[in-house]
Amino acid sequence: MAMRSRKRPRARQAPPALHELESEVMEQLWSSGEAPVRSVMEALNARTKADRAYTTYMTVMARLHDKGLLARRRDGKTDYYTPAYERDEYMALRAQAEVDELVAQYGDVALSHFAQQMASLDPARRRALQRLARQGR
Repeated sequence: MAMRSRKRPRARQAPPALHELESEVMEQLWSSGEAPVRSVMEALNARTKADRAYTTYMTVMARLHDKGLLARRRDGKTDYYTPAYERDEYMALRAQAEVDELVAQYGDVALSHFAQQMASLDPARRRALQRLARQGR
């Protein structure tokens, strides 16, 4: 019998960036938790001058589900959506992906700009960020 090799856990792939309406939907779900399309629509339309159609929200939320950003649960004829990532987790994964992309594209120039930004910070904030960076290793 052949030995099975242990699979190392894969690094979690960065979730895709959000467009404007996707961001609004995600922010609503991060604050409210699980919700059907209609609840998200009503909450977001209450904040805008021009209402968006139910089908617009339905399409956006289905696409967010397809992208792996929302989990979907069906109860009868109603779909309930929940964020697949906590807000902080999503932000951390996106930030890492953006930094990785900048460094891959611009190399030392990007790193030089990051170093300049770090050098210009208040010393207490810089130390706090350095502690955070050490924890992420």
